[in-house]
Amino acid sequence: MKDELRWWLVLTIALAGMTACSQSSDCFNADVFCAALVTDTQGINDQGMNQDTWAGLEQAQADGIVDQIEFIESVDSRDYEKNIAYFVKHGFDVLVTVGPGLRDETLRAADLKLLDPVLDEQRGMPVFVGINQPDDESCPNFIPVTFPEDQMGFLAGTLAARISETQIVGAVCETSGIDSMWRYCEGFRAGIIFMNQTTDKNVKALVVYRDDGDREKLFVDEDWGRNSANSLIQRGADVIFAAGGSTGQGALRAASEAGIYSIGTERDQGAALTGSGLGVVTSILGDASFEIQKVLRVPGQVQPGRIKYIPLVQTFSESLTQEMDVLIFALQTGEVKTNVTLSKP
Repeated sequence: MKDELRWWLVLTIALAGMTACSQSSDCFNADVFCAALVTDTQGINDQGMNQDTWAGLEQAQADGIVDQIEFIESVDSRDYEKNIAYFVKHGFDVLVTVGPGLRDETLRAADLKLLDPVLDEQRGMPVFVGINQPDDESCPNFIPVTFPEDQMGFLAGTLAARISETQIVGAVCETSGIDSMWRYCEGFRAGIIFMNQTTDKNVKALVVYRDDGDREKLFVDEDWGRNSANSLIQRGADVIFAAGGSTGQGALRAASEAGIYSIGTERDQGAALTGSGLGVVTSILGDASFEIQKVLRVPGQVQPGRIKYIPLVQTFSESLTQEMDVLIFALQTGEVKTNVTLSKP
């Protein structure tokens, strides 16, 4: 088995050498601290985790935390292994990968370093950081950075209740069989309950999951997202929260077409959807820029990561922004709890 793993590393490094170029020869120098990013297929300008992580690396370099940074954009998921191996070959100290789709390849690369003492002696053991990749206690060479989807949904729920005029709001999520989707939308529901309990509001939450859809359309069923949002709008919802890749984006587009507010997550959906996302008042997402700088300063377990939101559109008061800031702090400190389970019971 070890021989097969070594063969894999040699092969992928060779392939990477043929398809990429680097200016990273100094990374073998013990006095030069190098960090690299391998994106998922969304690319470096995804208005989400890839872009935010790179911004964090750029800031870390500007602050003198890291000496050299580089990135490779993955065009296809089949590129993940060779892109990671490329930076291993060139002696980088920290390798950052983004998205759950890269988790297996990242862990395999981290394990290979542990299994090959010759390579360890030659260039030392790099640290692997997985953004939005679940923990794996069996691999001490891997630092997971995850974000509390329940808190993001909770914040979206409280905002939706705050700005709704009909007192009916909706959430459209991918299948509840995916834990992160469950936490997003149940967090949203919990946020509505919190607002009803702490204010004089009586807001109704309509939450739908794509539980009966085609498995091959996971995260890309935009028509379902659009149709589901339209159904909720017909039932009186005047604010829509959505999560789940293109599936969720379909719901956000429907809200914009109907002239009502919507709240996004996973990325800056207003920017990502451009003209078809005019109804997006904010997006709530993990603060990857902050967390990667934190990892580079003090490597170790950092989850759950900090969350943030894209500044609210100018039609909302400054006091509403202050309320959101206070609630984020209360969620982070545990003063306010979502009481959402990690997975569907």
